[in-house]
Amino acid sequence: MKKLLNTLYITSPGRYLSLDGENVVVLEGDEALARFPMHNIESIVTFGYTGASPALMGECARRNISLCFLTQSGRFLARIAGEICGNVLLRKEQYRMSDNSNESVKIAKNFLIGKIFNAKWVLERAIRDYPLIIDTEKLKEKSCLLSNSLQFLTQALSLEELRGIEGEAANVYFSVFDDLILQQKEDFSFKTRNKRPPMDKVNALLSFAYTLLANMCQSALETVGLDPYVGFLHRDRPGRASLALDLMEELRSVFADRFVLTLINKKMIKASDFLVKENGTVILNDEGRKNFLSAWQNKKQEKITHPFLQEQIEWGMVPYVQALLLARYIRGDLDEYPPFMWK
Repeated sequence: MKKLLNTLYITSPGRYLSLDGENVVVLEGDEALARFPMHNIESIVTFGYTGASPALMGECARRNISLCFLTQSGRFLARIAGEICGNVLLRKEQYRMSDNSNESVKIAKNFLIGKIFNAKWVLERAIRDYPLIIDTEKLKEKSCLLSNSLQFLTQALSLEELRGIEGEAANVYFSVFDDLILQQKEDFSFKTRNKRPPMDKVNALLSFAYTLLANMCQSALETVGLDPYVGFLHRDRPGRASLALDLMEELRSVFADRFVLTLINKKMIKASDFLVKENGTVILNDEGRKNFLSAWQNKKQEKITHPFLQEQIEWGMVPYVQALLLARYIRGDLDEYPPFMWK
């Protein structure tokens, strides 16, 4: 099993990354602020535009260390990737299956089964844990609607039908997302999902979490030898990692959404951790990003029992395990792709 190592997050815009022997060096001007041994690093995520040296980029590519560049607000810019892993036969089969509408529907259906099942579980968990402070009848009604969506999925015959069912289920789920925010209600409220750009604090947190999760999924797919740009539910579009978006669907609610709710409900993030731009866009400030990323790294280290493998793994390994299971299905080692269905 792949070992979960540390992710190095560079949150200040004035930092420059360079290579010195076996170490990543963080510079501000000519001053070296910190040094990190490369053998302890799985990936590097940097916010801002200062950049990294060509030598470091080359070494990251050689060692298969993901080097991801984001804007200060968390919008994805680019990733440095080395040689494509895996064998050509796996990727050729992936391309054939992506071009086959029946195969695409079969795989996409399982992604969405995992997504809607996990969204339903998030609501059911809230009903179980907080029966005295939430409207349980309201959440039970929405949970029942999500159960109906799962039934409709099994009967869908096309990607268009799947997308329609998924869209309706997402509307149902997000219609009660505000009910899951139990603390700091005066500062954190949710009305509807908006993302380009996020116009409130909760959407800013969700968008940031989804960006990090998508990056994890892309790295996982590259690690097992799949092409992250050729998907089944999300179709080909230049510059879009469609398969990474496919893979993260089943993890959105159970990984990213629950993480955001924990940040708010445990008061690990506060209203003072945000900035509002002139156009109304809401983003995390430097201190907010540090708090978010520290908690995100801790979340990745938490242990769970994988529902399909029945083995203990870290949360941060879940995208890798799902990518591995998808590769095994494409190779013909599994009868179908087993979605991540968490309780």
